[in-house]
Amino acid sequence: MAQTHEPPHIRLANEIAVQFRHRDPDIAAKEIAVHIQAFWDPRMRTKLVIDAADPASGLDPVAVAAAALLTPPR
Repeated sequence: MAQTHEPPHIRLANEIAVQFRHRDPDIAAKEIAVHIQAFWDPRMRTKLVIDAADPASGLDPVAVAAAALLTPPR
């Protein structure tokens, strides 16, 4: 049986999205994006933005919406 490895940025974004399931998806995406922008390393943000463009990434739809709101790292 093959094990799959979920990259840390995907796992963390999905874990954050779960915490916001009770919120309106648009509001949740904005709040998640604010959190990621403030606390995540720029390299992880970049990976998240890149992977959010791939429908097979395994990202929660709210995490994908949050990634679309992120300011690209400098």
